[in-house]
Amino acid sequence: MIARAIDLVVNRSGARYRGLHLPCTIGKGGIGHKRGEGDGITPIGRWRIAEVQYRADRISPPAGWPPIPIGPADIWSDDPDDPAYNHGLRSRRHPFSHEAMFRGDPLYDLVGILDFNWPKARPGAGSAIFLHCWRSPHHPTAGCIAFAPPILRHILETWVPEARVVVGA
Repeated sequence: MIARAIDLVVNRSGARYRGLHLPCTIGKGGIGHKRGEGDGITPIGRWRIAEVQYRADRISPPAGWPPIPIGPADIWSDDPDDPAYNHGLRSRRHPFSHEAMFRGDPLYDLVGILDFNWPKARPGAGSAIFLHCWRSPHHPTAGCIAFAPPILRHILETWVPEARVVVGA
């Protein structure tokens, strides 16, 4: 996979973006080929940032993106049996397994949603690879890529549509 200077390149030792080396965390399963839902793997590949969401009650929207606020009823389906698998929904009583986007902690205060297995999701192939705020340095994710909040904001505010997130082994 060939990365360009405008791409965000992520590997086991961190990330590179526009000439900067940036600390980040990846999935607890490391970087590899997805085996299925819940494997903790950050998938190898080249992904587009499809949209950006943010907690309007906590932060201002990132410049350069349509403002998509995260509200109390926002969830992301992670159940392969759900017809809405690997899609965001607004529901307070969704009958399938899902992840709340409106969280008590700051992990999803700012989220870049990658187009991994989306928009035409293949059930069980893995859901929701996000760029999001990290819990702490070196604390692994469930498969997403996480950054310190100021670094994540910098990436998203300087992003150009032709750039990609390139994840390599």
